[in-house]
Amino acid sequence: MDTNKIIELASYTLPALITGATAFVLFSKFFNNEENRRRFELLKQNQKQSLPIRLQAFERVVLFLERINPVQLLLRVEPNGLDARSYATLLVHTIQTEYEHNITQQVYISSEGWEMVLKAKNNIMNLVTTKSVTEGVTTAEEMRKLILEETATVEVATDIAIAYLKEELKRVF
Repeated sequence: MDTNKIIELASYTLPALITGATAFVLFSKFFNNEENRRRFELLKQNQKQSLPIRLQAFERVVLFLERINPVQLLLRVEPNGLDARSYATLLVHTIQTEYEHNITQQVYISSEGWEMVLKAKNNIMNLVTTKSVTEGVTTAEEMRKLILEETATVEVATDIAIAYLKEELKRVF
């Protein structure tokens, strides 16, 4: 008789346990899917708000790189009769001022992208400084000519950085 009661108890308990386990698994999957859906919606909403800001940051950084491009820089900042070293100091100061004005944009750009921007800035500043102390260069006009000749033969660091940022921007979309 005890065996019959055990079998009867098992016949009621086993289906209840199976039903309970099935319900638990289904509810767990449902709640996980709901949580994932909510996360996705929140991420989508955040991207909708942050994308215009990131695009503006990329635009500003590209504008910064264009402004410190040696050709553009030399056209924009006139020597006004300065000697080579004074003109180089003026150009380096202009580059540094532009950089400081755009430094906060690094928040919206990858570390690698910002590193490319820094390398371009430092490369241009080094180019200007190097050409200002080149032997035989005394006037700002001679220095400008040397810089323009070099930029005509070598790919400019700002162009490399801009190309990198464009590729990074493609990955954002």
